[in-house]
Amino acid sequence: MGFNCGIVGLPNVGKSTIFNALTHAGAQAANYPFCTIDPNVGIVPLPDERLQRISQYIPPQKLIPTTVEFVDIAGLVKGASKGEGLGNQFLGNIKSTDAIAHIVRCFEDSDVVHVEGNVDPIRDIEVNDTELMLADLAAVEKRQDRTNKNAKSGNKEALAELEVLQKVRKALEDGIPVRQIGLSPEEKLAIRELFLLTLKPVLYVANVEESEAAQPGELAKRVMAHAEKEGAPCVVLSGSIEAEISNLPEAEQKAFLEDLGLKESGLARMARAGYQLLNLSTYFTAGEKEVRAWTIPTNAKAPQAAGVIHTDFEKGFIKAEVYHFEDLMRLKSEQAVKEAGLLRIEGKEYVVKDGDIMHFRFNV
Repeated sequence: MGFNCGIVGLPNVGKSTIFNALTHAGAQAANYPFCTIDPNVGIVPLPDERLQRISQYIPPQKLIPTTVEFVDIAGLVKGASKGEGLGNQFLGNIKSTDAIAHIVRCFEDSDVVHVEGNVDPIRDIEVNDTELMLADLAAVEKRQDRTNKNAKSGNKEALAELEVLQKVRKALEDGIPVRQIGLSPEEKLAIRELFLLTLKPVLYVANVEESEAAQPGELAKRVMAHAEKEGAPCVVLSGSIEAEISNLPEAEQKAFLEDLGLKESGLARMARAGYQLLNLSTYFTAGEKEVRAWTIPTNAKAPQAAGVIHTDFEKGFIKAEVYHFEDLMRLKSEQAVKEAGLLRIEGKEYVVKDGDIMHFRFNV
């Protein structure tokens, strides 16, 4: 698994349309709130042209990309955190995701009603954030009551946790998402079990009309500016275009995108934004059976990268044979890479680079 991403937004902003396009899962999409009751989950391959290019020189029986899991919940409305429209149940479905994508409506359409009466993407973002913060605040208050009792007995861990909870509670009461208050790694660890929604990294997706997919309009630019101010990535796409692309044969998709002035699909851009957001990298394994992509944290060391394949690989790690994708592209065969002295033997301290091609030696 590459990473998983919760999708949130108000009703009728195009969440389910985009989810359907991304995953081909056929989530229900209709012009009324709470159309999506149960969460829709779709696991999709991440596009990476390096897989195909590696297979030109190391022909495999199959190509296996890394993946991303999208979890689409029902549209949020004011009061969702308190159970309006089963809001608490919906929010619980994204507690375990790595990141949250805010789908924001940036198109006018008289046939698709907006739950707030008019289109205003920044207001919609604020509604989303408020509901997520209120859900977090309820979780923090509940945890604080329990921790208070342990802290009174002088428990050092409880005292340390209580300090973090008080800091987080004040931020939430002041309308500040937890991700913006600069918690240290130790502070995040202290409240990890709460799975706070506003502590998760966020990316914004501006859903525009078809004519603005290549040249964003004013509404999308407002979302882009908001994301930049927050230091978050923003992807501008058209849900209707993504839906069309998803129904085309793969061979026709590139030409379709080029006709629209687009270099790649919304999925590819969302995947890249997710990788950037979560600080992830990709390495490859390549052989006769398969050429496969693996997702790792950027700056992971070789044993950690091996553990993504199997925990035994990490436990019994001996060394790794490593060369880079670019070396293979330039020299056109693994044998030529070896003869050029570019295939290296690396040990436990080797920091894996994005695009490394690796073979692990291990003993269990």
